[in-house]
Amino acid sequence: MVEDFVNRSLELSELTALAERGGLVAVYGRRRVGKSRLLTRWLETCGGQYAQAIEGSPQMQMEQLRRDLREGASAEGPELTPRTWVEFFELLRLEGPRAVCIDEFPYLVLADPSLPSVVQRFVDHRMPKGMTLILAGSSMRMMHDTFLNRSAPLFGRAAKLLPVRPMSYLSFAEAVGDAPTARTTFEKFSLVGGVPKYWEFVRPRASAVELSERLFFGFAPYFGEEPARLLKDEGIQGQNPLSVLEAVGRGAAKPSEIAARLGTAQSNLTRIFEALVDASLLTKEIPFGESSRTTKRVLYRIADPALRFHFHVYSPHRTRWAHYDAEEKARLVATHVGPVFEAWYRAAHPGSGRYWEGEREFDVVRLETSRGKTRPIVSELKWGEITKAERARLEERTALAWAASAPGKKYGPCEVEIVDSTLLKDAPRMKRLCAAQEG
Repeated sequence: MVEDFVNRSLELSELTALAERGGLVAVYGRRRVGKSRLLTRWLETCGGQYAQAIEGSPQMQMEQLRRDLREGASAEGPELTPRTWVEFFELLRLEGPRAVCIDEFPYLVLADPSLPSVVQRFVDHRMPKGMTLILAGSSMRMMHDTFLNRSAPLFGRAAKLLPVRPMSYLSFAEAVGDAPTARTTFEKFSLVGGVPKYWEFVRPRASAVELSERLFFGFAPYFGEEPARLLKDEGIQGQNPLSVLEAVGRGAAKPSEIAARLGTAQSNLTRIFEALVDASLLTKEIPFGESSRTTKRVLYRIADPALRFHFHVYSPHRTRWAHYDAEEKARLVATHVGPVFEAWYRAAHPGSGRYWEGEREFDVVRLETSRGKTRPIVSELKWGEITKAERARLEERTALAWAASAPGKKYGPCEVEIVDSTLLKDAPRMKRLCAAQEG
């Protein structure tokens, strides 16, 4: 059984500190990551009110929000129905200072693009002192355009832009009640990532294969339409974005490879790549130490572990999966776990990156400074446990390859680090790595 609420202490503390000052707060994060649960939990502690927007006409949306807020406040007396957004926010003003959250704010903006201007005037001139207005949304692109675009009415108005990110591996293990030191726990994490909604499908003592069948391969699986839902949230339309994700999931990483799989010119995919990266559905990687403004070497990978499994394992094998034996199913899951383990480790070292040139590739490269000296650390990741002899061979081979590479000539000799699944048993180090990811 998954615990109802786990380890959002940093976000809760930040919201409490912001409420002491009041003002506009923007909260954003992809769907299923736990924004609504976080916000409702915090609002319960401070007596605030929560309303979730619906898709519909502005009048329907205002009526729904007023109904939610009125029920949340246990209001008495006649209900006043606003006819415009100006009237809606005027009613908020008259009802006095408090914390109010409007979730799925992008739905409202889609229905009435003038709404951010109305909110701007309210924040600048009408919002009561001490009131905290939280606007939350799942559309990463729209929240970015609404609050970070310099030409947008709400640019610079928010006292805080609070991201709600996927949770750490240790939080996952705590929530599902599995030992974080067990390989089977990380294997299951690789299928659901840091998204709490997906954790609800994890069962005690069940294997990763069993989890994959429950979440992906079963009858009417929950994840079946999830990619389409995520694209819809971000306003990314058409078949080509899905085709790009399919190509990346099946092993194409370079823009030219992806274009070839789709049978189109690379230039035709530029905007799709940008949209998928902005929506955090794809991650754009450049070689460690190179500048995005000058390098032409780019690789794309699917950012979310569950989404990656969908396109790497589920989509290519869904029609044949029922005919595979247990060994083949476990093998396919293992082909997915390794790259997730590598990406997870890289994310735990901010500023690190992958490097590739010709036939050489280094999983994780980072620079560390100690006693005034900076040295490169090159990590090779292997899912599973490797022997001492294998470790020695990998260390020697990696050191030689680094010395012959362009960054090796630039930064000098490296420290080679071979990381395998025995890392999971190092509790203090795992705690530090997970803290770095959540920070």
